Amino acid sequence: MPSIAAFHPQIVHFAVALLAIGVVFRLVSLTGRLAFTSHAASALILIGTIASVLAVKSGTDAHGPVERVPGARSAVTEHEEWGIRARNIFIGVSALELIVLILGTRMPKQARVFAMGAAAIGVVGVGAIYQAGEHGGQLVYNHAGGVGIRSGNPQDVGNLLVAGLYHQANLDRQAGKGTDGAVLIDLAATRFPENLELQLMSIEWTTEVKKDPADALRRLDMTTVPGTDTRLRIRAAMARSSALAASGNMEAAKQVLLTLKGEFPTSPQIQRRLDELSK
Repeated sequence: MPSIAAFHPQIVHFAVALLAIGVVFRLVSLTGRLAFTSHAASALILIGTIASVLAVKSGTDAHGPVERVPGARSAVTEHEEWGIRARNIFIGVSALELIVLILGTRMPKQARVFAMGAAAIGVVGVGAIYQAGEHGGQLVYNHAGGVGIRSGNPQDVGNLLVAGLYHQANLDRQAGKGTDGAVLIDLAATRFPENLELQLMSIEWTTEVKKDPADALRRLDMTTVPGTDTRLRIRAAMARSSALAASGNMEAAKQVLLTLKGEFPTSPQIQRRLDELSK
């Protein structure tokens, strides 16, 4: 069977939704109300179990590159083990559901016994699904498991690198280690020179953190902002104004903002900065 690693997130969400709703329907069917829920429960659980088998397969296909990330192996293993447990439990539940369908209305009392067993074990299965999801969330959000590599597109890895450098830089800055953070922002800007947002961020940090407005102005003079990108045009002008103000040239800093305000008179960001410079 070919690798289905790239489809793991989609398959998992289908499996979780189908199985959870299927178990709820099975529980409702035991009340004797809403007769349709019995057949619906069987259908949802059977289809969800097939999805769970594919979810485990896709996860197994995807785990190699993820578990080689330093520190991620145990998270991968725990997620995988809970996923397998959930799959196995629902294979058993599906067997009971098939018996319920076979017995049907011919042997309703016996069918109800098997339905009760399916419901009880199904609840345990939902617990296993929760644990698999919890460990999967830790893998993705705590270890960036699969992030940047799922599609096979090298650009996604670059996006992951930018995100990691950005978040670490902000943490450094909050911890009073702004210079260390600025090194990371500059590293990202150097690594991805075509990313204009990164270039402007690096320039902003040059003024605010590195306290070198002269270098910030020099770099702004070398930076071309597309005239069609309003957001980046405003950001670049704000960065220039801040650098001029940090250099002691308050009048020039205000003039940059006044010119900008003439073009974007309703911008609260520009007005707020003008008010700050006027204090």
